[in-house]
Amino acid sequence: MNIGDTNQMERRDSARAPVHALGHAMDAWTRVGLVVAVVWSAAAWAAAQPPDPGGEWPSYGGTNWSQKYSPLDQIDRSNFENLEIAWTWESADLALIESLQRRYLPPLDANGLKATPLMVNGVMYLSTGLAQVVALDPTTGETLWVYNPQAYTTGGNASIVGPWQTRGLAYWTDGEEDERLLLGTHDGFLIAVNARTGRPINSFGIDGKSDLHTAVPRATRGNLPLFSNEGHTVSPNSPPVVVRDTVISGAAMSDRPTLKEWPPGSVQGFDVRTGELKWIFHTIPQAGQFGEHTWENGSNLYTGNANVWSTLSGDDELGHVYLATTAPTNDYWGGERLGDNLFSQSIVAVDVETGERVWHFQAIHHGVWDWDFPTAPTLMDITVDGRDIKALAQVSKQGYTYVFDRATGEPVWPIEERPEPPSDVPGEVLAPTQPHPTKPPAFEYQGVNEDLLIDFTPELRAEAVEIMQQYAYGGMFTPQTLYEENGTHGTLQVPGSGGGANWSGSGADPETGFLYVPSRTGLTRMVLVEG
Repeated sequence: MNIGDTNQMERRDSARAPVHALGHAMDAWTRVGLVVAVVWSAAAWAAAQPPDPGGEWPSYGGTNWSQKYSPLDQIDRSNFENLEIAWTWESADLALIESLQRRYLPPLDANGLKATPLMVNGVMYLSTGLAQVVALDPTTGETLWVYNPQAYTTGGNASIVGPWQTRGLAYWTDGEEDERLLLGTHDGFLIAVNARTGRPINSFGIDGKSDLHTAVPRATRGNLPLFSNEGHTVSPNSPPVVVRDTVISGAAMSDRPTLKEWPPGSVQGFDVRTGELKWIFHTIPQAGQFGEHTWENGSNLYTGNANVWSTLSGDDELGHVYLATTAPTNDYWGGERLGDNLFSQSIVAVDVETGERVWHFQAIHHGVWDWDFPTAPTLMDITVDGRDIKALAQVSKQGYTYVFDRATGEPVWPIEERPEPPSDVPGEVLAPTQPHPTKPPAFEYQGVNEDLLIDFTPELRAEAVEIMQQYAYGGMFTPQTLYEENGTHGTLQVPGSGGGANWSGSGADPETGFLYVPSRTGLTRMVLVEG
């Protein structure tokens, strides 16, 4: 089916099957490589751009369009080899850890420095792994100020890649004296800091912070019931985004729960001046909301995640923020959440003033392959067949690039619903079709076959084939399988759960008309275990 209906109503009635409790899927990397791919030559790219930041970097992706593009040209291929270190900076987390008298669990560390710095009005801003906010002089590396919200005192963030990390800040100004930095913290707060002084803005929320837990169903603070080193259930490590005067925050949540009930990954919009909650968009629809019909047996009232753990992009002119969501719980087993499960693994355009859905597209119906959307969509204005389009390009773990008119949600090129195999796991009912873009072509291997195996020697080739026969494999949407001691040992999946595309996402060069995507070629073994 050509996906042109931006409301994407239910297409079918899924067959019922008895529900069996299954354990969490196990995944193991067996082959990982890094491929840098130029995805498609965009002769269609037009010259229109977001507001020019003048060579500075006021947003995580350069601008809210998340193009990750800079016009600066002082450094190029002719002089790159002559670069020398101008200064080094020691993370403020090191001094903090040394100064603390008590010990924390999990232990604090300074290795989570993963932020992309902002550069505004000649000042560099970044967040540290322990959620400190820092201002630096970019010419000397001198620390201008440090603000410590002490977010580590009640536990780390809910992340499988480490409890102590934040990945950046958002910046906002009224164009006069008011300059603010905004950060989501490990303990589930959105904080606002004066960019000039490093002091909290006490008029924002309560004493400079707004609570991200309050409006989210089933959200709690404290150690999670399964993993003592994971803290609060709503715990952003990605920066928020400010569109117009609304600051929008997603949330990182534990990827690993096998519990039936879990908090949903709701996205929240706050007034950037007051910190007041303006709206909440339920990525898992609540009772009576659009999309509820895609959750059978009331499963929308207890299923969790479908969150936005990655970054967000936005269009200030349209007044839209664009959400790229993840899988619902459990990532690999959907027997307790039959149906298509909107708005999981979807792109959703939301009105920043009201929080209402403008349009959506679901890339995976009833996902059980852990193919979260790992990055914000890239926005750019393009021309296709003489038609000017405000476009959105979303790269994915499964190696596809989905391209839409970002104002309407209409696909720029057809996206076809193609038949996919059913599951033979008791209680699981997979979607009979999945969406496949017709353009641009996939930038990653999709599916598993013997052509992917090594053939360095005949003996190694034969051994690889013998090992491969222990697993189920096939097309990209091959179903998960139950582990059998004398039978199938799981399902081989390519791309793996790490992509394809991942956190780094895509970048667009408006001068050359190319979209760039770093892609990871990996294989994951997925196993379901009864229990």
